[in-house]
Amino acid sequence: MSEAVPQPNSIKKILPLILATAIFMQMLDSTVLNTSLPAIARDLKESPLNMQNAIISYVLTLAVFMPASGFLADRFGTKKIFIFSIVLFSLGSLFCALSQNLTHLVISRVVQGIGGSLMTPVGKLALIKTFDKNELLKAMNFAIIPALIGPVLGPLVGGYMVDYLSWHWIFLINIPIGILGITLGLKFMPNYKSADVDFDLKGFLIFAAASLLLSISLELFGNLQNITPVLIVFILGFLFMYYYYRHAKKDKSPIFPLNLFQVRTFRVGIVGNLATRLGISSVPLLLPLMIQIAYGQSAVTSGWIIAPMALTAIFGKSYVIKILDKFGYRQTLMTNTFIIGTLICLLAIPDINTSLYWFVPIIAVLGFFNSIQFTSMNTISIADLRNFQTSSGNSLISVNQQLAIGFGIAFGLIVLKIFENTEIIHGEPHNAFRYTFLTIGILTIISGFVFRRLHISDGKNMKSKEE
Repeated sequence: MSEAVPQPNSIKKILPLILATAIFMQMLDSTVLNTSLPAIARDLKESPLNMQNAIISYVLTLAVFMPASGFLADRFGTKKIFIFSIVLFSLGSLFCALSQNLTHLVISRVVQGIGGSLMTPVGKLALIKTFDKNELLKAMNFAIIPALIGPVLGPLVGGYMVDYLSWHWIFLINIPIGILGITLGLKFMPNYKSADVDFDLKGFLIFAAASLLLSISLELFGNLQNITPVLIVFILGFLFMYYYYRHAKKDKSPIFPLNLFQVRTFRVGIVGNLATRLGISSVPLLLPLMIQIAYGQSAVTSGWIIAPMALTAIFGKSYVIKILDKFGYRQTLMTNTFIIGTLICLLAIPDINTSLYWFVPIIAVLGFFNSIQFTSMNTISIADLRNFQTSSGNSLISVNQQLAIGFGIAFGLIVLKIFENTEIIHGEPHNAFRYTFLTIGILTIISGFVFRRLHISDGKNMKSKEE
């Protein structure tokens, strides 16, 4: 099995930056396209409704190939797979910019998706194997900043690029970032391998089918017309999950061993991530929608309203380690989730006559606490994994996060559409958004109780050496 070996300080300094580069490309690309679809549709002479395929193809490719990231890293080495993934993602970005029609664009997005499905999980795996547990919190804390600012800056950057340059630049911007990632990766990325690797092809196909079906159902939920086929796909996805569970119980080396869930901190981290993101993930979508639909403002205005979330997320990073060292993971995660839920509920207070600036301080404070939440959830999930569990555990955490974000966005849209069709909103679209924020805020508060299953001492091995 591969073991983490002591690394020179130069590698330990640069490695979080390499992972941050990969995460930034992926998170920016996942969100920058949303505001640009109408412009791309006009240029490619397509209906804007068909352009959704460009987003769906990318998401589905992530869902299919991400489960294999741990095996590929163990088999061929973290360095080779990471650099290969960035090259693939950058080439996919270039192909997207050169696309002459929707078919070209969708194929290019699949190439991007294959690169993206490996890039972040493998970079994160190298980080986990390089740093000791008491150094990992600090390293991870820096590396995931782009995961917080990407979804916020994406729509804003996309809006400006389309307005002042052309839609091609939302893809071309990845090229210099990719070259930076490749250059740093060649010099500083360690190449961890595992000598004893069996690929569970059957398990991979079953799990990939489950992830694919669940992702398709989540994308269909976002455009809900007829709920029956959506529910059928959703239920099929869970049936494949159950089929995988049966397979993993019998197989000697499944792609995701069930003994991962015997690790309590991993189990709580996975469930907590899924539960709390139902509310957290929907806010960056719902608030700009409300500002544009209910208040009649532009996409750029809505982008600027939520931009403070990115700044305070970065600011929050400097406090995460101190807070976790003082209060521990259990108290921090429970209290922090309650605060986030309360802040989401506060978004429901302003009526249609209230100034838009009312939202800015709430969003700014929300960014700070989101920062604490993501770092805490990501690090407690891997706190007690053994060396032989890190590859499969890290891959499963990445898949879970991808699905959790999708669930959150779909859930927010479903709740919004339910309220839009009720008498309670009195024909005011703005009220539908207010009740939606109230609903997901309350559910986020309740989700905080998931972290009660943590022990007070959990995560002690993650404490910073600076203490």
